[in-house]
Amino acid sequence: MNQLEALKQYTTVVADTGDFRQLAQYQPQDATTNPSLILKAVQKADYAPLLKETVQRFRAKPLDEQIDRLLVRFGTEILRTIPGRVSTEVDARLSFDADATFTRGERLIELYQAEGVPADRVLIKVASTWEGIQAAARLQQRGINTNLTLLFSFCQAVACGQAKVKLISPFVGRIYDWYKKSAGGAWDEAASSGANDPGVKSVRQIYQYYKHFGIATEVMGASFRNTGQILALAGCDLLTISPELLGELAAKQGEVPRALDPAQAKGADIAAVNYDEAQFRWALNEDAMATEKLAEGIRAFAVDAVKLEKLMQAA
Repeated sequence: MNQLEALKQYTTVVADTGDFRQLAQYQPQDATTNPSLILKAVQKADYAPLLKETVQRFRAKPLDEQIDRLLVRFGTEILRTIPGRVSTEVDARLSFDADATFTRGERLIELYQAEGVPADRVLIKVASTWEGIQAAARLQQRGINTNLTLLFSFCQAVACGQAKVKLISPFVGRIYDWYKKSAGGAWDEAASSGANDPGVKSVRQIYQYYKHFGIATEVMGASFRNTGQILALAGCDLLTISPELLGELAAKQGEVPRALDPAQAKGADIAAVNYDEAQFRWALNEDAMATEKLAEGIRAFAVDAVKLEKLMQAA
């Protein structure tokens, strides 16, 4: 048995890509996309026609709707390859506008439904800002499932649980990146890998908290730098993994021991936490890593959204 097959015994494997032609060989259950992944895909010869077709079909529509229709086109193609759900992201420039995020999430679902895709096969991805989490709570009340992304801190996870969002995507690799950069020459890779990786530790804390208190929100580790981070989270509800790392796991034989276990979490000594808006903002502010990586992630997705718009205008 290879490591990918072994991992699937405990964890739902999700492919993190816009490149839907790569998906079939790894047989993931779900798939996730973001503006950066779609931008990367449409610049390949295989996918450039999708962008042109979308522009030609919807040229009379506003640019923001053309972008959403392109995201839905990719999502629809992905859903032909996988049995589960696809995550499609709301424009990151709306990350601090709860009403606009809610409206955009509703529209994405309507566009999917117009293509014959049922709402339960789509997760609307929203940045884990206070406003994003409140918009997600409203979407959930409308029966629209959400995936809260750019999640770097325990307080973000707690607020998402309170909002009863469907799924969260804590970012392992970007947390690791921050701590490694912060430590500089003092960084000890061996001492900070596997279960001691700061990103892995963050996801484990969130997973244990959710399972201990019976919070139904699914935990999906994301943004991996190496297979060691993935294997250290075997047993997490879901893990979303790039095609490159899926390939590495599939190429290596061996058992994968379960690292996260809901039964163990139930017996842990964990105190309950609740956050109102002021408490949430303060807790996030106190976490320099999460504050910086959240802002950086939103900016990066916004930059790629603008690049995607320019490609569509030039098509």
